[in-house]
Amino acid sequence: MKFVIAGAGAVGAYIGARMARAGADVTLFARGPHLRAMLDRGVRVLSPEGDFGARPRIAADLDSIGPAGVVVLGVKAHGLAALAPSLRPLLGPDTVVVSTQNGIPWWYFEDFTLDRVDPGGVIARSIDPRSVVGSIVYFSTEIAEPGVVRHIDGNRISLGEPDGSRSDRLRSIAQAFIAAGLRAPITTRLRTEIWVKILGNVAFNPLSALTRATLAAMIRDPGVCELVRGIMTEVEAVAGRLGVEMPVSIDQRIAGAAQIGEHRTSMLQDLEAGRPLELEAIAGAVVELGDRLGVPMPLTKAIYASTRLLAASRPTPSAKP
Repeated sequence: MKFVIAGAGAVGAYIGARMARAGADVTLFARGPHLRAMLDRGVRVLSPEGDFGARPRIAADLDSIGPAGVVVLGVKAHGLAALAPSLRPLLGPDTVVVSTQNGIPWWYFEDFTLDRVDPGGVIARSIDPRSVVGSIVYFSTEIAEPGVVRHIDGNRISLGEPDGSRSDRLRSIAQAFIAAGLRAPITTRLRTEIWVKILGNVAFNPLSALTRATLAAMIRDPGVCELVRGIMTEVEAVAGRLGVEMPVSIDQRIAGAAQIGEHRTSMLQDLEAGRPLELEAIAGAVVELGDRLGVPMPLTKAIYASTRLLAASRPTPSAKP
């Protein structure tokens, strides 16, 4: 099975490096200094499980790769609308597209798209919804330097069909990931699992950007923890309006985050590195959905608006102080 990682940043390069080390047929598509470093030296992974290097095929041009069996979308949600129209050379009649983005995915609703996730429906027009397999990433990685990925913790990526079935294609992809040393459970409740992750992401990620605090620090602070609980209550109400019954309570979700400890969320890491924030797909989409469904979300809206202003008003990396 020919795999292409379209957008080999921290998550994509980590998956690709593990697959290449296991002997899989995998090509990584990237740009910029990260691309040049991987072309020169391959991918180096720094991990508490043991450092390793891998030499997957690296491509700077999607046209040069040809049709793939599986395309893993490794870009963050805010980069997918720009990438999706260029995927055409990779997509054959039987190509499977694996989404890895945080937040509400573009394929979640059949009869409409969320503007904050898929502006103008660009992604939906570019990728056949029948080709999509969803995934939820439960590991933390970051680019330590071009060509070098730091694996911080976790190695699970849950896979699921949007309709909840256990398909042959799902089993094949899971087997390839497992052979690469990843945990790849198949879930028949993908949509519910998406909302469990959103419950924490909407509450913790924007607040971490505003406060610069770790998960444990936010939970230790009584006022911030109360705010986290209030945001989760609003998000849970949106999910409930969609018929999603959370398998964990808010107390359990907060306790699970506390166990992770002094972890800086991906949004805080992006803020500190001067990268765009995954704010719209995570929080903005839930706010948009709450408005559509008539669910009051005053706390979520306040934190979303504040984080959006923070992201818009910070200096660009090239700007002088």
